[in-house]
Amino acid sequence: MYAIVGGAELACRVWGFALIYRSLFRALITSAALGAGVLLAGCNSDEISLAANAKANQPVPPKLVAEMTEKDMELQSPILVRLFKQEAELEVWKQDRSGRFALLKTYPICRWSGDLGPKVREGDRQAPEGFYSISPAQMNPQSAYYLSFNTGYPNAYDRSLGHTGSQLMVHGDCSSRGCYAMTDEQIAEIYSLGRESFFGGQKAFQLQAYPFRMTPLNMAKHRNNPNMPFWKMIKEGYDHFEVTRQEPKVDFCEKKYVFDAAKPADAKRDPVFEASAKCPAYTIPDEIADAVREKQQQDQVEIAKLIAKGTPVVRMNTGIDGGMHKVFAAKLPDASTGLSEGGEGQSLSLLALSRAPGTIPSTVNPPHGPVTSPQEPLVASIAPAPAKLASVSPPNAQSDGFFSNLARKVGFGAGDTTASAQPIPSKPKVIEAKRHEASRPDASTSKTPKPEVKQAATRLPMKPAISEAHAAAAPPAQEALVAGSQPIVQANSFESRFSGFK
Repeated sequence: MYAIVGGAELACRVWGFALIYRSLFRALITSAALGAGVLLAGCNSDEISLAANAKANQPVPPKLVAEMTEKDMELQSPILVRLFKQEAELEVWKQDRSGRFALLKTYPICRWSGDLGPKVREGDRQAPEGFYSISPAQMNPQSAYYLSFNTGYPNAYDRSLGHTGSQLMVHGDCSSRGCYAMTDEQIAEIYSLGRESFFGGQKAFQLQAYPFRMTPLNMAKHRNNPNMPFWKMIKEGYDHFEVTRQEPKVDFCEKKYVFDAAKPADAKRDPVFEASAKCPAYTIPDEIADAVREKQQQDQVEIAKLIAKGTPVVRMNTGIDGGMHKVFAAKLPDASTGLSEGGEGQSLSLLALSRAPGTIPSTVNPPHGPVTSPQEPLVASIAPAPAKLASVSPPNAQSDGFFSNLARKVGFGAGDTTASAQPIPSKPKVIEAKRHEASRPDASTSKTPKPEVKQAATRLPMKPAISEAHAAAAPPAQEALVAGSQPIVQANSFESRFSGFK
């Protein structure tokens, strides 16, 4: 009797395992299906139901796979995500066969809430800004908002400043209370890209969230914003990615970000970073430091020209709650783009004739209403004069999980997740960090040293399996991330699906 029950349980797990990993275990699928036979009739486990989750297992659309082929990318190569509030856009970058990241696709964001600037406290409706690391444990295939992944806020940098908040997601349903909301069709596609990167061996993918594209024009327009010191800090990481097209390694120390830090030539071990501790001695590779410094000098010259020409300063504290991409605002009566670019008028009227990238639910809530009083803007903590190093936290202590273990067993590389940002010294030699007393705004987690080159889906996504009423009424409680801790692993998460095989 025990043998029969044990065999049935094993058959259930193998079957669920095979459904998810069909690309790697086709032979196992066949043998398990034939050998398990009648035993599968008694299966009633989470593995089977989740393996058959239609939303979470939608293939990458053929058109997108074709684009990958044109851009010399593998289906399962690593990805990187960038978010921009003002432009209301989400970019998915993918590593090509040269080992560099290239832009795969840009998705208009249906809704984000709050104001430009980092999240500071629970309930401020702010969407996070900074660098974050997304592991398989943060993917939620049974989200109340179709599909979602947790941003990982607060990271070690956020926690070092006492910033609070939880349940900050990128999800579907076009509804936001501090999240980045897409349409269901969009999040299904983004989710599938993340899933495939994990299958390919990527341990975690980096999410970079910005108030706007960090161009000289935007920096000039927002030059008087009290969040500018924080934005200059995360612009370091933005610039590192722009000049290298590699995922920047991120660390934290002295409550600042540090990017692409490496051990000094005479050091015997790698520097150890802690978000609230004094920065260790470290260096930045010459080729990165020189390229970043050159870019920053060019940006400063351009910013000075724009200011001299009288580029107007963007008005702050408009009282508008977040933004929406104009392609969505054009579809709604009397809607505006809020704090996102686009505006009303003829441009929206013309866009109303185009097709929206996904279904806009009837419960959508366009930008509206004051979030904070003008006397009490949500501003990140500002440190006096920036030190040589930026704030940081140790690498994300996410559990390796099944995907990472599997990747190592089959020979795939795995990336780390740390975060860091800092000004580039005149010469990128060993940097001795100074202590700072003041704190800075927001941050996140990132990856380890130089990313390794890793080796390396299809009809329109299915409509959500939950009703709009349920999606609107039910907050994503099951997606909670406890402040100061690692994400809670759901019974239906990637990490727990195959716990029996760990």
